[in-house]
Amino acid sequence: MNQITRFGISMNSKLLERFDDLIAKHGYSNRSEAFRDLVRERLVKEEWKEEDREIVGTITIIYNHHQRQLTEILTEQQHKQHNSVISSMHIHLDQDNCMEVLAVQGKAKNIQKLADDIISTRGVKHGKLVMTTTGKDL
Repeated sequence: MNQITRFGISMNSKLLERFDDLIAKHGYSNRSEAFRDLVRERLVKEEWKEEDREIVGTITIIYNHHQRQLTEILTEQQHKQHNSVISSMHIHLDQDNCMEVLAVQGKAKNIQKLADDIISTRGVKHGKLVMTTTGKDL
């Protein structure tokens, strides 16, 4: 188990008041856990910058399934990167629109390229890549 280290932080009182309001709004019971989450968030963002770092995430896209050959193109893109796409979920939003969520894992640069390829596909209305950490180094 990791050892806990206590340290002090100096902060402008107005900034601290705003921080306390924010963490209360989000349900934190104390400043320490909120601060730890902020540090973890920053460390995860730094991991994403390392192109060869193993990351996990999701690619979410919205598209009209009536768009000619779009479903086939999207499926083909996923099959080409079958080592990176570890799962997918398809949701019918209405008569025309679908949402697809891909769980992905791999090197940050490869996942970013895959997301760019899928999101920029003609007929995709909106897409977003959310990368996170494998948790190994936190």
